[in-house]
Amino acid sequence: MGNIVLSELLVDKSALLLGLSKYIEKGLINGNILIHRALLSELEKETRDGLISGEIALDEIEKIRKLSERYLFSVEIVGEPSSNVDNALREYCSQRDCSIVTADEIQKQICSYLGIKVVYLQPFEGSLSIEKFFDENTMSVHLKEDTIPKAKKGKPGNWQFVNLSNTPMSADEIKSLVGELINEIKYVKNSFIEIERKGSTIVQLGNYRIVITRPPLSDGWEVTITRPVTKKSLEDYNLPEKLIERLKERAEGILIAGSPGMGKTTFAQALAEYYMKLGKVVKTIESPRDMHLPPDITQYSKNYAEIGELHDILLLSRPDYTVYDEMRNDDDFRLYIDLRLAGIGMIGVVHATTPIDAIHRFLNRVDLGTIPGILDTVIFISEGTVKKVYSLDMTVKVPLGLREADLARPVVEIKDFLTDQVEYEIYVFGEQTMIVPVSKTKGGNSVENKIAKTVMDSIPGAEVKYENGEYVITIPKTEIGKFNRRLNSKLRKLEKKHGVRIRIRLGDSDEEV
Repeated sequence: MGNIVLSELLVDKSALLLGLSKYIEKGLINGNILIHRALLSELEKETRDGLISGEIALDEIEKIRKLSERYLFSVEIVGEPSSNVDNALREYCSQRDCSIVTADEIQKQICSYLGIKVVYLQPFEGSLSIEKFFDENTMSVHLKEDTIPKAKKGKPGNWQFVNLSNTPMSADEIKSLVGELINEIKYVKNSFIEIERKGSTIVQLGNYRIVITRPPLSDGWEVTITRPVTKKSLEDYNLPEKLIERLKERAEGILIAGSPGMGKTTFAQALAEYYMKLGKVVKTIESPRDMHLPPDITQYSKNYAEIGELHDILLLSRPDYTVYDEMRNDDDFRLYIDLRLAGIGMIGVVHATTPIDAIHRFLNRVDLGTIPGILDTVIFISEGTVKKVYSLDMTVKVPLGLREADLARPVVEIKDFLTDQVEYEIYVFGEQTMIVPVSKTKGGNSVENKIAKTVMDSIPGAEVKYENGEYVITIPKTEIGKFNRRLNSKLRKLEKKHGVRIRIRLGDSDEEV
């Protein structure tokens, strides 16, 4: 861009957000600067509403005013307030024969159609200033005014916090950085403002997800920038063949749980690509959109559509699988449940410190009987690896710990998928839904322990298991001679005392003693 000498330049919001003062300092823009009252009113309203872009644009006007004293040009407030700012700017330029300074491609085109003189600002060539904070091991960068910039370096579950400088960043430095980030959105592919609220803004800038907060929401300007460090395929997780087979053949109500930063979204990405390669139609719901997926997978933003709209789109487009990233509130869980009950395969991602906590979040939202149809596989991620897998099945039985046979009821069994051992039972007791750890029910002075102690005192090789509402004692054929009347009498007393049923089985057969 060569030197531009114009007598009167009317600036729009995009020019202020791009940092017009930098162009003036470099001598690329010369002339008297005009600020329209309609633009000032809009920036004032945005700033009062807590929108970051309004405050940055007002700060830029103040920088231009200070430069006017150094470089001897005027800054004039012109025009009358208007609800349509862009239209007011164009009408004023038509009447006064001045030029609009903009960084907005659409503004440039409209001005060209209307015969209005326009100066189009293009960004300076070079990398983003935030890239200086990142290297190949940086997971996220944390900037806050009056503090030293820091970064998380490493991999999910194995990282450390390091200082990036010895000098704290000022609020002005952070504001300048935020202005650059917001302006780069229109020039960087796959970039957009995902959410803008009073005091906070979430931006997707290429591969960077940026969270910006400011007073009064936070106690100072703060910017958190995250970037995916690793991208894995499902093969990289070295999953057991049994789990791969389930994901391929049976799993349609999948929940991926784990603590923040443990690699849940990375695993969900790998699973989405796995299903895509199997020839499945895969879509995602994200808030914000921070998965990095092939173009074959359509990514929907929850922030740009009502829940009902997403519901209709997905029901009509009928994907085989939908990945629901970051499920947090009732609307998220309701949409997951509705789509799953409609027959769409669902993969939900939730924050949870244990896998059972993730299941807890469904209990008060659905009837007990529908849970196995909504959730069939729960995968717990910790330190970037699969630590636990649960399967859910429905049965009718006497819940472990209850005694009376007439207390039989529908029970959801939560099993360790790889060992097939029941670890939790979910059932309704009175009006309350209970989720009971089986290990605790069996521990201490439990009925099973008492039976086991009674039998093994006489027959050390015997085994005791709880199966289908009864306790089964398996005695090796070589030790059947040790089973006598006295031992049988003790077992019948335990049956009567605890209201349970005990069955004796010989060896590996179903033959009863």
